Amino acid sequence: MKSKSPKNHRQANVWVGLLICIIFIAAIGGAGYVFLDSDGARVNSDDLITQVARRGPFDHIVLEQGEVESSSNTEIVCDVKSRGTSGTAILWVIDEGARVKKGQKLVELDSSELELRLKEQKIQVITAEARLATSLANVEQAKISREEYLEGVYKTAEKEIFSLKAVAEQKLRIARLNSQSSERLVAKGLLNALTLEANQFSVADAQNQLDVAESKLKVLQNLTKQKMLVQFDSGIEAAEASLSATQSELMEETSELDDIIEQIGNCVMMAPADGVVVHANRYSSRGGSAEFVVEAGATVRERQEIIRLPDPSLMQVKCKINESRITLITEGMAARIEIDAIPGMKLTGRVVKVNRYAEPGSFFSSSIKEYATIVEIIDPPENIRTGMTAEVQIFVEQHDDALQIPIEGLYEHGPDMYSLVMKGPDEFVTSKIKIQATNDKMASVDAGLNDDDVVILNLRDHLDLMELPEIVREDNSGMRDLATPGSVRSGGEGGRPGGGGTGRPGGGGTGRPGGGGTGRPGGERAGGAGGGPPGGGGMPSASEMVKRAMEQNDKDSDGTLSAEEIKAIDGRFRSMISDADVDGDGDVTKIELTQAIKKRTGGGGS
Repeated sequence: MKSKSPKNHRQANVWVGLLICIIFIAAIGGAGYVFLDSDGARVNSDDLITQVARRGPFDHIVLEQGEVESSSNTEIVCDVKSRGTSGTAILWVIDEGARVKKGQKLVELDSSELELRLKEQKIQVITAEARLATSLANVEQAKISREEYLEGVYKTAEKEIFSLKAVAEQKLRIARLNSQSSERLVAKGLLNALTLEANQFSVADAQNQLDVAESKLKVLQNLTKQKMLVQFDSGIEAAEASLSATQSELMEETSELDDIIEQIGNCVMMAPADGVVVHANRYSSRGGSAEFVVEAGATVRERQEIIRLPDPSLMQVKCKINESRITLITEGMAARIEIDAIPGMKLTGRVVKVNRYAEPGSFFSSSIKEYATIVEIIDPPENIRTGMTAEVQIFVEQHDDALQIPIEGLYEHGPDMYSLVMKGPDEFVTSKIKIQATNDKMASVDAGLNDDDVVILNLRDHLDLMELPEIVREDNSGMRDLATPGSVRSGGEGGRPGGGGTGRPGGGGTGRPGGGGTGRPGGERAGGAGGGPPGGGGMPSASEMVKRAMEQNDKDSDGTLSAEEIKAIDGRFRSMISDADVDGDGDVTKIELTQAIKKRTGGGGS
C-alpha cells in the first residue's frame, strides 16, 4: 500500500480546520440572531399595522339605538267601569297605523252585560219612584192630621169645656141666690133650717163643677194640646225623613241608570282628533314577551290605555344609555338622528331629559343598568312614525383641532393607558397617554404623543416590544383597623397572602404580578398572559377569556364579532357579548369585549 505524501496530509488538515471554523461562525451567528430576535430588536415590518397621529376636528359621540315616539299623545283609555277583576272584552278595534279623522270609530267594547244591567236598573228606578210617591203622601197626611187637630178636635174640646164652665157658673149664681134667700127666710122664721142646708150644698156643688171645668180647660190648653202637637210634629218629621230617604234612593238609582247608559255609550270610542293609530301594546321587561296586545277578544281594565294618537309635530326618540356613559350625557346636548326605515334621512335633535333612575332590567341583563334618555327631534318631517327604530348620535364634546389616533392604538395597563410609538425600523417607545375624549373609532390625545408620531395599532400582537411599569399593589393594610377583632383570617405560610408563593402577589410566579407568566405584561391588567389574578387561583384573565371567545366564535378571524356571529352564540354568554357593544354599531371588538369582561369581573377572570 502506497502512503500519502506530507503535502496532501497538510491540505486535508487545512480543509478540516476551515470547515470547523465555518460551522463555529454559523453557530455563533445563529445564536446571535435568536438572541436579538427574542429580545425584540428586529421586527418584521410587514407584521406591523401603523397609523400616524394627526390633528383635525374631533367629535366625542355617544351612539345609541332608540325608538321614535311622540312627546304629546292623545290617549284613548277604557272608561267602562270594571266589575271585580274581569274587565271588559274588545269586540272590534281599528288596525294599527290607520289614519283616522275626528269622530271616526276606533274601538268597540262588549256591552252585553251592561245591557242586562240596564234592564234591571230601570226596574229599580220604577220601584224607587213608587216609594217616593208613598213617602210624599205620608208627609202630607201627617201635616193634615196636625191641622185637623188644631182646627177641629182641639177647638171642639175647648168649646165643650167652655160650655160646661158657663153652665157651672150659672148654676153657682143660682145656688148662691137661693142660699141667700133661704138665710133671710130662716131668719124671719118662714123657712126651716133643712132647706137652708140644701141650698148651701147646691152652692158647693156648683162651685165644684166650675172648678172641674176650669181644670179641664187648663189641662187641654197647657198639656193635651202640647202633647198632641209633639206627636203630630214627630209624625211629620218621620214622614219627611222617609221622604228624604226615598228621594236619595231614587237619585242613586237614577244616577246608576244614567251611569250604565253612559258606560254603554263609552263602549264605542271615537277619535277626538285626526291622527295615526298606535296600539298601546305592553311588553314584559324581563323577557320581551307581550303582556297585553290590543286585539279583538283581549280584556281591558278601567282607565287602561288602548290607543294613542300621537301629535306628529312633536316627535322624540327614547333611547337607553349604558351606565358607563350616562354620566357623559346632560340636558341640552345636540344630537344627530338617523331613521333606519328611511335611508339617508338625517335629523337634528336635542337632549331634553335624562332619567336619574335606571330602567327595569330583564333576567338576563339584571346586572347591566341602563338609563332612559329623551332626545327631542327639531322640525320632524311628516313621514316619520312612532315605533320606528332610530340611531342617535349625542355630541358630548367637539374639538376643532385635536391630536387623535385610532382606539386600537391604546393599551390599558393598570389605571393608565399606553401607546407603542415607532421611532425607527427597530426602535420603539412605550408612551403613557392622557386621553381627552373617545368615540367609537378615534381617541383624542391630550398628552403623551406628538404630531406625526407613528403608532402601532396591533400592539397586542407585539406586547414584547412594550416596556410597561410594574403595577403597584394597593396597600390595604388600613382595612385591618376597620375589621372586627378576631374576624380577620391569616394567610398562607408565614402569614402572607397567597400561601405557597414568594410572598408577592400571585404566588408561584416570578415575583411580578400575574404569577405563572414570563414576567412581561401580557394582559389588560396585572395577571399576565400566562397566569390568573393575584393569589394564584388559576382563574383566567380577561385577555385569556377574550382570546378563547374569539377563537370559538370569530369565524372569519377578522378580530371582531359581527352581528351574525353574535346571533350564532347560544346561552347567556350571547347577552353578555351583546351588552359589550357600547358604541351600538352591532359589532363587538376585542377592546369592547375586554372592557365588558373587566367590568363584570372587577379586572380579573370570570
